[in-house]
Order: sequence, then C-alpha cells, then structure tokens
Amino acid sequence: MNQLSTVRGLLTRNLRQSGIFIAFALIIVLFTVLTGGQLLVPQNISNMVVQNSYILILAIGMVVIIIAGHIDLSVGSVVAATGAIAGVLMVQQNVPWPLAVLITLIVGGLIGAWQGYWVAYFGIPAFIVTLAGMLIFRAVTLIVLGNQGIGPFPGPVRTLSNGFLPGFMGNVGLGPLGGADIFTLLVAILVVAGIVFTQWRSRTGRQKYGQAVDAMPLFLAKMILAGGLVLAIAVQLARFKNLPYVLILLAVLVMAYSTLAGRTVFGRHVYAIGGNIHAASLSGIKVKPVTFWIFVNMGVLSALAGIIFAGRLNQAGPTAGNGFELDAIAAAFIGGAAVQGGVGRIVGALTGGLIIAVINSGMSLIGSPSERVQLVKGLVLLAAVAFDIWTKRRAASGKGSKGDRAAPPSSYLGVPVPAEMFSGPETGKPAPTTTGSAVTTPT
Repeated sequence: MNQLSTVRGLLTRNLRQSGIFIAFALIIVLFTVLTGGQLLVPQNISNMVVQNSYILILAIGMVVIIIAGHIDLSVGSVVAATGAIAGVLMVQQNVPWPLAVLITLIVGGLIGAWQGYWVAYFGIPAFIVTLAGMLIFRAVTLIVLGNQGIGPFPGPVRTLSNGFLPGFMGNVGLGPLGGADIFTLLVAILVVAGIVFTQWRSRTGRQKYGQAVDAMPLFLAKMILAGGLVLAIAVQLARFKNLPYVLILLAVLVMAYSTLAGRTVFGRHVYAIGGNIHAASLSGIKVKPVTFWIFVNMGVLSALAGIIFAGRLNQAGPTAGNGFELDAIAAAFIGGAAVQGGVGRIVGALTGGLIIAVINSGMSLIGSPSERVQLVKGLVLLAAVAFDIWTKRRAASGKGSKGDRAAPPSSYLGVPVPAEMFSGPETGKPAPTTTGSAVTTPT
C-alpha cells in the first residue's frame, strides 16, 4: 500500500509540474497534423518567435507580478506609450538610437514606479491601479502621437526586432534537410548541455536537503525530451536564417529572471509574499519595497516590448499594444502560475506564451477566423486555471500522498527556507497571530 501511495504521489506531483510541457507537446502534434506539417517548417518557426517576442517579454514580467499576488492590466498601454516616446525621440528629435532606447527604458521604469507607489505604499489594489494606468497611458499615447503613426525607425532597432545573426562558421549538410548554420547548431548543443547541468545540479541539491526528486529513469526521459526539442527547433532555425536577435534577447532574459526568482533573496521574498503576505511581513520581509520594485521591473520590460514591437512594425502607432495584457496574463496562468499567488516559474510563463503562439499560428495556417482563435485561447486558459485549482483541492483534501501536497514557495527555489515563514493552504498550517507585541502560532 505504501508503495502504491508513493507511486501515485509521484505521478500526481509530476503531472502538476510537467503538465504544461506535456500539453505544449500535444498542441504542437495536433497542429502539425492539422496543418500538414506546415507548422514546423523553418520559416514558420522563425516567424512564431519574432512575431510573439514582445508577448513573451511581457509574460516574464507578468509572472513575477502574479507570483507576488498582484496583476498588471496596463502593460498593453505602456507598450504603446513607450513605443510612441521612442518614436518621437528617434524619428522626430533625431536622438541617437542607443540613447533613445535608454531614455525609453527609464521612462518605462518611472511608469512602473508610479503604479508601484500606489499599490505598495498607498495600499490601492493592483487591479484598480493598473486599470487606471491602462486608461491613462493609452491617453498619453494618443497625446504623444496626435492620433497618427511615427516612422520609420532606425535600422539597428528594426534589426533587433526582425533581424537574424549572420553565419559565422558556414553551413553543414544535414542530408535530406539541406544545409544548416554551424554556429546555430553549436549554440543549441551548449544550451542542451546547460539545461542538463542545471537540472542535475538542482536534483542533487534537493537530494542533499532530503526533498523529493524524480526517479532517475523519469529524470533522464525529461532531459532527453527537452534536449531533443531544443535541438529540433535549432535545426529548423539554422536551415532558415539562423538565430533571431530577439530569441537571443529572450534567452538572456529567461536566464537572468530564472536566476533572480530561484537563486536570490529578492526572488525568495517575492514567492513568500505571494504565498502569505502576513506571514512574510511577520518574518521580517520588507513587503512594500519588494512590491514597488516588481512594478518598476514590469514597467521596464513593457518599455522593452514597446521598442521591439514598434521596431518590428517600423512605426509607433496609437493602437499598438491592444490586448497585449490579456495575452501576457494568459501566458502566465497557462504556464502554471497560481491565481492566489506564491506559485509560478519563468520557464512556465515562457511555455505558456509559446502555447499561445502555436495556437495563433496553427489556426491561422488552417484558415480559422479570428473569433475561433479567441475561443480556443479562452478555453485553454480556463482549462489551465481549472487544472491548477483541481490539483490544489486534491492536495488539500488529502487524496494525494504527502508529496502531492502543494509545496510552499521554497520548493521552487532549490534552497531551504524555514517552514514557519509560510502558512495557510499552501502548507496546511494556520497563520501566525499577534498578541500585543508577541507573535504566536496556533497549533
């Protein structure tokens, strides 16, 4: 019976952690069949990366906001406003593009600071603050642009948004697949090696602290599947125009933010605040500054997305960014972020964004109307959130094994954190209470 319970807990835990990747693979297979293989041709894969890069950038910042228990509805309007400011600086004022990009990122940070102040220090819910920001910064866009587009953008900005790395080492023949760029293939091999190394290191670290890990056959299967997927995508990109610049930018952002979330004190505090803000405050975490800075970060990433989107279109327009906030939020939730906060991963949000990209591309290739695309995306989002809630209820009701219970934020960081910092349904412990100046924990 104990062995059966252990196996059931292992399967449930891996389903919760890896379900998004399984769903991603199934969606790719489905649309590959429906499109007759057109989904995975080199040009289409490259187009999916380039055309959805700004959504993926927004999703990285959005998942951090959601992990902390907040939401940001203004990112689409901030994308439009910062793109308009970049257009005015580069096109109308002839400011050198590197300086214009820096100024635009600073403006994005100031916008995030404005919203972060009202949320963190004034206590207004993020939903209200960012809803107001959505209206305010859309109006700012119209004021800056005068209800007309500004362009064209400088060549380097367009290259960042639409360009590809030149071939450094020539091509190599891949038999029936034709020629492929050697440099792109070498980069892919290094990426696979990095994935295996970091996952192995994480696994050994968990074992050291006595945490549950996947069985070795399952771990190897995951590494083979992940490595095979990376290599397959790299081969297709190498056959077309090599690596897009925005893909390199995304890789840097994913590595940086994964390290921030999983290996730093700030990231640990973000998870703790989302898991239980009262316990985090009682544990000495400075909740207000952390909340403030995650909104500043969201503003900077929105500005970066605004520059890339404007560069891709070669124009800053008044309707830019419409609906971007919905796609970014959907990507975070589809990628496994919890509605209540405290749970989520950068890689998961990126995977959620890629699922949206595959749905958009696949349904476009089969000629589906836009309303059907919106319908499918809505159903996928609903299914992802329903699955998250179902697994939490299953864990809380005790149907799974102990290992199946929802883990506190420390389980996502690979470092030990005192369990006393967390409470509520994530750990099954009651929240600390205060009596005078003393802090007590009910039993």
